[in-house]
Amino acid sequence: MSNKESKVPTNRITRFGKLASLATRVTGAMVTEGAKQFAQGKRPNAKELLLTPSNIKRVTDQLAQLRGAAMKVGQLMSMDAGDLISPELADILARLRADAAPMPAVQLAAVLSEELGADWKRHFIEFNFKPIASASIGQVHQAHLEDGTKLAIKVQYPGIKKSIDSDVDNVGTLLNLAGIIPKGVDYQGLLEEAKKQLHAEADYMLEAKLLEHYQQLLGSSSHFILPRVIREITTDNVLAMTHVTGVAIESLVTADQHTRNTAVQMLLELLFRELFDFKLVQTDPNFANFLYSHDEQKIILLDFGATRSYSEDISMGYKLAFSAVLNHHDRQLDAALQQIGFFNQQILPQQKAAILDLVKLATEPLRHPGRYDFGSSNLAQRLSQAGTVLSMEKNYWHTPPADALFLHRKIGGLYLLAARLRAQVDVGALFAPYRLSNPQVA
Repeated sequence: MSNKESKVPTNRITRFGKLASLATRVTGAMVTEGAKQFAQGKRPNAKELLLTPSNIKRVTDQLAQLRGAAMKVGQLMSMDAGDLISPELADILARLRADAAPMPAVQLAAVLSEELGADWKRHFIEFNFKPIASASIGQVHQAHLEDGTKLAIKVQYPGIKKSIDSDVDNVGTLLNLAGIIPKGVDYQGLLEEAKKQLHAEADYMLEAKLLEHYQQLLGSSSHFILPRVIREITTDNVLAMTHVTGVAIESLVTADQHTRNTAVQMLLELLFRELFDFKLVQTDPNFANFLYSHDEQKIILLDFGATRSYSEDISMGYKLAFSAVLNHHDRQLDAALQQIGFFNQQILPQQKAAILDLVKLATEPLRHPGRYDFGSSNLAQRLSQAGTVLSMEKNYWHTPPADALFLHRKIGGLYLLAARLRAQVDVGALFAPYRLSNPQVA
């Protein structure tokens, strides 16, 4: 997290002006760079001119300063396995996730006064103005109640809600400049989904409700710890929770093999429960959303803003798809993917076959007999390569249904974590309670 404070632009005109001036500067730099390369006898395309280090820095610096929707769109697109934007830009945008400059103390105090009243300090015996975490929608502060209870207070950046729609549209235009997003991709549909998710994430009362609902769903779980919402000091823009202590989940890389295996197994088992039992999935795979308690040997779950409901139809579609893969039944897999929402666009037979092969590759851990060794597998790289071949060589830019896109981001994130921790997990055994012996597609 950046230590350099930066006031959040709250006025929509100011925010639009910053993006407009950015577009002008980027375009100007492209013209200058193009002229320079033409003089050297080169014939660069627009995309190459846009993705110069100086232009990439301009874009990322501006998105980080605007935060909010502007920054979140970059995050969402950068997590789509490189399918929508270039790997270079995706890599840079991904860095935005942990690099938001905190808002100044004066602006923070103004938000707290607006939400909790001018005497907001009466709720705490101590409030630390230096954030312990900072992200796209808000920042988190440590505080203590009078009885000594340690809290994590999430405070939303001012003006974020009002700016979501316009920021998303402006950033979409910026990323579409000079053809970063390939023709034929329904990026407008994804931008609309980004708006919906961002409006949900910006509703802290909704997140509080989802957090409490998850606690009910998990009950007295032997695997997970969740913070408790402090309702008296929670509003649409301030979320007060008990502070739960743990270590970063990726720090388990130095733990023993059993601990690493168990941690990943718990998260994959939870994913199946979310999709098939709860029909409610926390879709943000950011490692920062998971901590580990060595004392209790449990995983701490944080941040439920990106939680998404799944219909019975979609949930069953995935149960059918995974079962069809295990049963080596391509026709049933094809039908299951259609039930989920794939293949709505024009597609050639060889393109459909390539999609089915990609799904089979993605379910390799599920199909593997016994424990799958994520540490010795290069599955993430093979999936990326297969996706690139599908989009480039077969000229098929497929925009997946939003439900699938968010779920696949979560699965991909868990795969990356499993690889990082070199975990060995019997994924097939985790899915076994949900497997259908003779799938019937709706």
